[in-house]
Amino acid sequence: MICILLVAGHGTVLETQIKNDDTGLYSHLTGVPKALLPGTGGKKILDFWWETVNVRQLFTEVYLVTNADKYKHYERWATANDFPVENVINDGSTTLEDRLGAVADLELVIRSRKLQDDIMVIAGDMLCADQNFDIAQVIRFFRSKPGELIIYYELEESEKSSSRGIVEVCSDTNRITRFMEKPQDGTTSRLASVVFYCIQRDTLSYMSDFLNLQPQATDRSFGRFWEWLINEKQLDVFGMKLPTGFQLIGQVGLSDYTKWLTHYSTKQHNNSAIPITCRSYARVGLMGNPSDGFNGKTIAMSISNFWAEVTLAESQTLVLLPHPLNDPTEFGSLQDLFCISRKEGYLGGLRLLQATCKKFYQFCSKQGIALTKQNFTLKYDTNIPRQVGLAGSSAIVSATLKCLMKFYNITDSDLPKPVRANFILNVETDELFITAGLQDRVVQVYEGLVYMDFSKKLMEEQGYGNYVPLDMSNLPLFWLAYLSDPSDSGRIHSNIRQRWLSGEPAVVEAMQSFAELTDQARVALKDRDWSCLARLMDQNFELRRSVYTDDCLGPGNLRMVQLARQFGSAVKLPGSGGAVVGLCLDQARLVEMRQAFQEAGCVFCVIAPYNPSASSVGGQR
Repeated sequence: MICILLVAGHGTVLETQIKNDDTGLYSHLTGVPKALLPGTGGKKILDFWWETVNVRQLFTEVYLVTNADKYKHYERWATANDFPVENVINDGSTTLEDRLGAVADLELVIRSRKLQDDIMVIAGDMLCADQNFDIAQVIRFFRSKPGELIIYYELEESEKSSSRGIVEVCSDTNRITRFMEKPQDGTTSRLASVVFYCIQRDTLSYMSDFLNLQPQATDRSFGRFWEWLINEKQLDVFGMKLPTGFQLIGQVGLSDYTKWLTHYSTKQHNNSAIPITCRSYARVGLMGNPSDGFNGKTIAMSISNFWAEVTLAESQTLVLLPHPLNDPTEFGSLQDLFCISRKEGYLGGLRLLQATCKKFYQFCSKQGIALTKQNFTLKYDTNIPRQVGLAGSSAIVSATLKCLMKFYNITDSDLPKPVRANFILNVETDELFITAGLQDRVVQVYEGLVYMDFSKKLMEEQGYGNYVPLDMSNLPLFWLAYLSDPSDSGRIHSNIRQRWLSGEPAVVEAMQSFAELTDQARVALKDRDWSCLARLMDQNFELRRSVYTDDCLGPGNLRMVQLARQFGSAVKLPGSGGAVVGLCLDQARLVEMRQAFQEAGCVFCVIAPYNPSASSVGGQR
């Protein structure tokens, strides 16, 4: 039997209330995935379920399904808790709007890992009142019945049946005779199902049929699935009652959750200053890259799927808080330290905060700007995948700079946008010796869809290029895919810079061609000529391939490009490597393409462009 833990939910009530709580008592839980919140006995909720199912005699494998937004949290949890990291599945979603749905998440694991065994499914973010129930007993009961198994319990008086999946059970056979998802009336049953099921291998194929009938993620819940399977398909499904209470964390508020936090400190923070929080977004290069570092032209777009967020709060001393994932100071074991260091190296985001602060002070001193004597605490969070060329480092620097400017009342006239992009680049190149170009920093400062001209004449005369925000209305549907285990994206630059500086004709002409493609793409965007834009994207990739060579681009990038083209999609690299961005004009093939990329071990998502004109405060929250 195989166990699958589901933790791919987005935007729960509890998470929102913790984030908006102004008492400061729960600030240490902000951004923590709900399954990793404290449960009973000093354990994280997911720790309890992992301990419960981590029994080799019962399960041959255990998988965990999460979303792209929280993937790194669970990956780190896995390495610290002896959970196989390769069994943590990323469904590619980053928001509630682009979620797959619970049944689709389960089907993703079954399909991508080619599972052909009985399955136990558990919501890994579910609180269980009784920590001592015997899961082997559940499996024995399941084995004794000729069908599926649903765990249920009897609602407390204060709980409403309209908020749960309600079952009617035959007392003689334990067969569920009817399933009702959040009924308003029509039943007197107080028996509520929870996301705790056992499903026979022969029934797994029904999931694909169900998903084909339910294109909307909101309808892909287990409640709707069981309604269909039991009420319409008349399959034999049995119920098992556990004499304990269950709570999905997404369905409770902060006041209901506080009883689980008694082991946490409730020390009241007296700092009355309102923290400043700013975001900067990942970007995709749509045209012209990588010519931004070679006096070329590019068009890039910021995307709201992935972001870096920095929070600044006034404090007695200046404190830079390490990120628990990206700047680890505690490890589950020496093996944990070894695995993390081998995969992610030693360079987290803390150095980016420090370098930005240093450069900011240096800039203000040089510009004659007197800073007030105020200290602060900086912390950051990010869901931008590492080493796939989506501008994760510069996003942290950009968001930090926004916070510092707001805290010290530095205006746009003090630090104009074109100069601000140079500032961010200099933090990375001068302070941290990161190889980079201006494109990412420009689009993260201006935000949206931006045309950029980095011609030598402009750069020499004014110190920056010509940057023009473009109309973002009625853009076509772009998609993004990236490698789950990328190599160092910085290596893709190879020896091109040396060849360009030495005046090698092939490289110089290529950079000029990139600029020409960008100008043509600007016209195509203006004219809404998406077929032309798609052709230009393909030409951009082939031009890059001709000068960088396949060996430099790497087999992973080439496989993604080849896969996209099998579905007739335009495709190119959005950055330095490890990801591809595409434009599929035949949207009917988008679902097939998503599945193909997922089966190939890649993370796939539809791009949500970030439009600053539609945002309230341009990246500040």
